[in-house]
Amino acid sequence: MLAFILRRLIQAVIVMVVVALIAFMLFQYVGDPVVFLLGQDASPAQITQLRADLGLDKPFIVQFWHFLMNAAQGEFGLSLRQGAKVSRLIAERFPATLELALVAAFMALLIGIPMGVYSALRRGSFLSQVFMTISLLGVSLPTFLIGILLILVFSVGLGWFPSFGRGETVQLGWWSTGLFRADGWHHIVLPAVTLAVFQLTLIMRLVRAEMLEVLRTDYIKFARARGLPDRAIHFGHALKNTLVPVMTITGLQLGGLIAFAIITETVFQWPGMGLLFIQAVTFADIPVMAAYLCLIALIFVLINLVVDLLYFAVDPRLRIGNPAGQ
Repeated sequence: MLAFILRRLIQAVIVMVVVALIAFMLFQYVGDPVVFLLGQDASPAQITQLRADLGLDKPFIVQFWHFLMNAAQGEFGLSLRQGAKVSRLIAERFPATLELALVAAFMALLIGIPMGVYSALRRGSFLSQVFMTISLLGVSLPTFLIGILLILVFSVGLGWFPSFGRGETVQLGWWSTGLFRADGWHHIVLPAVTLAVFQLTLIMRLVRAEMLEVLRTDYIKFARARGLPDRAIHFGHALKNTLVPVMTITGLQLGGLIAFAIITETVFQWPGMGLLFIQAVTFADIPVMAAYLCLIALIFVLINLVVDLLYFAVDPRLRIGNPAGQ
């Protein structure tokens, strides 16, 4: 177990160093931060002095080492557009994005798993065909179109939900949340549904496919031969084994929800990291872009590590010392 964890930690460190190098290259080849800070009318003496103050006159490897040490402490300098520390901007926006991703993931699991189980157990029913049609639409329609349609129907047409913003929030230390306010829930419904649709359909189709595969295995046939009731077979044996790959996909999709909430946050003007990143790209705010890239990579690395450990715990074949797992 210890060797497994150490191996995964070493791999995680290597991945983060590579991502940090890519983020650092943004400073080298996407615009000149000195020009952004001083403007086009700066004199050569001012440019030279600022380069020395920022350490940009040092060799590449020295600059990268300083960047790596600062990034490990969560420091990425100042935003070129807002003039504030990037770490503070990320800390202000991260709670909104995480809150949206968690609510969307909960919706996807709460609805997607029962839909997948039902469509597997009742393949020929009318409702099962409806679920499959909905899943095709969910996979096919782009996220921004789903968001616009939801705004058109439920905000403009029916007036049930607001079309933008986060609503009222509660400050818990440095963390802000709207989940303790009715207005916060009122604002999060449409963006969370928009973000959850694709994940919901993916989980539904995965559960259905895995459930059908498990129901054809020998141990399910033996369980039927022993006279076990259908409820025990379907939910005590088949569903339990179906959820093992679903656990992996769900973990990775949570990282995807956080990383790729950009479109949803832009459509609904949700004040999260995705909207911050879009604004940073628009104004070529390199420190914010680099910080966002490193943070998203760290989230994916941590989620992959947790999923690996969960797999290691539930499946003995994956343990390092087990020849069958090798």
